[in-house]
Amino acid sequence: MDRVILHCDCNSFFASVELLAHPELREVPVAVGHDDNSRHGIILAKNEAAKKFGIVTAETVWQARRKCPALILLPPHHDRYREYSKKLNEIYGRYTDLVEPFGIDESWLDVTGSLHLFAQSGAELADVIRATVKKELGLTISVGVSYNKIYAKLGSDYKKPDATTVITRENCREIVYPLRATAMIFVGRAAEQQLRSMGICTLGELASADEARLTQVFGKMGQQLRRYAAGEDESPVAPQHEPEQVKSIGNGITFKRDLVTPADLRTGTGYLADEVAARLRAKGLKCTAVQVMIKDTALKSISRQKTLPRETDLASEITEAAVQLVRANWPAGKPIRALTVTAERLVTGPVPCQMGLFAEQETAPPDPRREKLERTMDALRQRYGQTAVAAGSLLGNDLGLEDFHKKD
Repeated sequence: MDRVILHCDCNSFFASVELLAHPELREVPVAVGHDDNSRHGIILAKNEAAKKFGIVTAETVWQARRKCPALILLPPHHDRYREYSKKLNEIYGRYTDLVEPFGIDESWLDVTGSLHLFAQSGAELADVIRATVKKELGLTISVGVSYNKIYAKLGSDYKKPDATTVITRENCREIVYPLRATAMIFVGRAAEQQLRSMGICTLGELASADEARLTQVFGKMGQQLRRYAAGEDESPVAPQHEPEQVKSIGNGITFKRDLVTPADLRTGTGYLADEVAARLRAKGLKCTAVQVMIKDTALKSISRQKTLPRETDLASEITEAAVQLVRANWPAGKPIRALTVTAERLVTGPVPCQMGLFAEQETAPPDPRREKLERTMDALRQRYGQTAVAAGSLLGNDLGLEDFHKKD
């Protein structure tokens, strides 16, 4: 028997929560974001009225205001979003103990074993949950119903707001196959471009594509993408009480001014790596690879990664790896608007490595003095606050890094 999986997606979540306190604004264009007259102001969410003007999430506030001069901007309240996210999942938990949150405003529910207690079909239960959420929280959700997680999510995206869409083995070719490849989770802009170069534009074309060819381009993920598109996903819904394994730890910011000089690069990278390393140590983890994402003044970005000679949780070593990546992949002197440093391939203990044939090829051990210094900094910050101690290069900088520390 097929599973019955629901994917519940709250419509315009941040904006909807904010409008609970401003019901008079429901019919006018509203967005959530910071309007601080700086380059950090971006749209975090928008309501249906704002969507009609073409306003999209993650664009800058000034771009949104050009599209809609009458746009009303409300400041975000992340504590409220967490509170309502918890309330949503508590409602979902009344119908099954298999609830897997996917971000703050989406969750998968496996109701295969409990459906008979509440409804005659997955679609009927989806309608019951939608009505319950609207009545108790004043929010609307869209629900996808299917026999696997991927198709259930496609269903919740298929029709919005406040709708139920059922995708079965019988109608999937009609509903899923005509959709653009980017409609499916894990297919971003870069993957779409690669698929287009292969003549694959829709999910139907992806479902019937040659796996060997996809694997050549995407590695193991190529095989997975075809199976997702074809409805062959069998991944389970993981209960929310199961701790999620941390796969990476990153930190990124848009600088008050562009990074241009080598000193700028090292200062900005060092700041980011310092926080990443502290978070690694707090979780008892080390990384074996470092990734940087660089964004220029035209908002175009690149991402590069390198494997480390050994695992580390030291800011100095993460900084050095990140700086090397930027220098190797970014023209010297070309302005950097934003930068993200991410620790990847995390481990909890030492990783075996092959010794070199010559002494100079062997990996140098970590510097115990540096380890002691960074752990001492952790202790001082934990006791006296994040701004209690910082690298000397951050003092007096004009990149806005001190302001970021104050926001932590």
